[in-house]
Amino acid sequence: QVRLVESGGRLVQAGASLRLSCVASGRAFGSYAVGWFRQVAGGEREFVVGASSDGGSRYYGDSMLGRFTISRDNAKNTVYLQMSSLKPEDTAVYRCAAGLDRGTNYYRSDYYDYWGQGTQVTVSS
Repeated sequence: QVRLVESGGRLVQAGASLRLSCVASGRAFGSYAVGWFRQVAGGEREFVVGASSDGGSRYYGDSMLGRFTISRDNAKNTVYLQMSSLKPEDTAVYRCAAGLDRGTNYYRSDYYDYWGQGTQVTVSS
């Protein structure tokens, strides 16, 4: 079992930067691929970024490439999402997810077995 807790979401102005954190509890976190997804109320879940268990492979959603960066510190059981040049359309609940690394399909939500509750990011214009 892996428990994930996100933090760092808040209200920011357009153009700002923000870093989200996701702390995992449980063993063998270094064996898990991780991902960030976001969702607005009434909308579909959207893939943001995924990373392999060692962080060496990263995959980004189309609108995030160049603005968002995922990183992980397996010694601290923590995954980070650094966001820059935020736009009002980035407003959403951001959730991190973890699943045993199977090498592909990090963009699929059904790839992941464990999910955090999410942290709200609101970007004002």
